[in-house]
Amino acid sequence: MADLSLPLAVPRHRGKTLRVLLTEPRVVLAGGFLALLLLVALFAPALAPKDPLEQDLMLGTLPPAWLEGAEPGFLLGTDDLGRDVLSRALYGTRIALTVAVTAAGLSALIGTALGLAAGWYGGWADRIISRMVDIWMAFPPVLLSVLLVAVLGSGLHSVIAAIVIIDWTRFCRVIRAETINQAGLDYVTAARAIGFSRRQILFKEILPNVAPVLAALISLEMGIAVIVEAILSFVGLSLSSDTPTWGGMIAQGRQMIHQGWWVLVVPLLALFATVLAFNQLGNGLRVALDPVMRR
Repeated sequence: MADLSLPLAVPRHRGKTLRVLLTEPRVVLAGGFLALLLLVALFAPALAPKDPLEQDLMLGTLPPAWLEGAEPGFLLGTDDLGRDVLSRALYGTRIALTVAVTAAGLSALIGTALGLAAGWYGGWADRIISRMVDIWMAFPPVLLSVLLVAVLGSGLHSVIAAIVIIDWTRFCRVIRAETINQAGLDYVTAARAIGFSRRQILFKEILPNVAPVLAALISLEMGIAVIVEAILSFVGLSLSSDTPTWGGMIAQGRQMIHQGWWVLVVPLLALFATVLAFNQLGNGLRVALDPVMRR
């Protein structure tokens, strides 16, 4: 007879998991880029060549360093107010990653807790939570985020709150489905047979086995949060217009595309690369951590 005192969940070897992750190109490349982006955000004051808020109308709309008419010290040129585009893009990284990490983390915390409860306990808990998810997901997310920020008021906290209020449903629905799937596996049956409580099975056995799905979801959610913050900044519902955000820079650059295309292109490239990296990291994590997809 098998020894039921052995660990019941699927073995989780950290060293093996790390090796698997390092063999997935998307995880390595996207993760490396995002790690570099994080360093840029942390050390933006040291990396930025200029004060991102400093204005000099005499230096307005200077082109990047490789174009004719450039001035020394302005690698990516200036906007119409003479503010350094590179410095503003670097500081915009801080806003984008702050929103991404905070909003995705809070959304994951709320959505995972409710998804585990709905999928494991079922009954009235599942019915109430599922109806809440259905109601929330009936509204277009971008329009709802604009409405929420308009009600809550502009500011970084309002942007994060709006994203969390909307996007917890994504985590809840996926984690609920995964919990129901895990609850029917043999290791859960064995855990019940040796007397584990429902709470112990949920947190010690099921939760670790839904963690790979959760990790991929968090990465994808970070990319979504970056886009939502940029949209809200673009329409003037995020931070003040002086604060360097990618969405705000895109809105400004759109108005002066013929005089200074670089003001638009630089934040657009930064936004595109960041969202692409988050998406590729999420897809890479899903493939690397799912033994079925690795076959």
